[in-house]
Amino acid sequence: MSSSSVSLNLIVKNPDEEFKLVEQAVRGNNEAFKELFTKNVQRIHSLCLRISADVNLAEDLTQEVFIKAWEKLNTFKFECKFYTWLHSIAVNQFMMHLRSSKRQSDKENEFEREITLEGSKQTTDSRIDLQKAIDKLPGQARMVLILHDIEGYKHNEISEMMDIQTGTSKAHLHHARKFLRKELSK
Repeated sequence: MSSSSVSLNLIVKNPDEEFKLVEQAVRGNNEAFKELFTKNVQRIHSLCLRISADVNLAEDLTQEVFIKAWEKLNTFKFECKFYTWLHSIAVNQFMMHLRSSKRQSDKENEFEREITLEGSKQTTDSRIDLQKAIDKLPGQARMVLILHDIEGYKHNEISEMMDIQTGTSKAHLHHARKFLRKELSK
């Protein structure tokens, strides 16, 4: 068997195969969980990187997601894809991180805003790219923007994932888009 056919066999072709892996992992099959990890780690890491805008934090969050998934695997209800379940864990882990470091991040954000304002006065010719503008958004506004505009989730799904009202999700998205328009027009 060639290496390409082996790698094709590792791809989950339907949810039933994925659910079988989850069932095996719940029964203690470490190899099944390792396969679930291998199939999902890149996507979860990419999500964590987009929502955190920090490489080190994204790596930490990715690790925390899979630790939490292993600990809570018996609570998986087989009502959605395994990646969707991991996605919600990632969002929750990031929100917990935001809450636990709110005071520190408020101070850092204030400092960054001061530096940005000074820098923008001195370098009026510099261009701000989209990622830098997104990085400047407050945590929840950035999260809603990424979940809605990049990941394609609807406001009711976002409100459930982030434990906020649907109207709050819409307000965060409106604020984020308005902020980005302003930053990108400089």
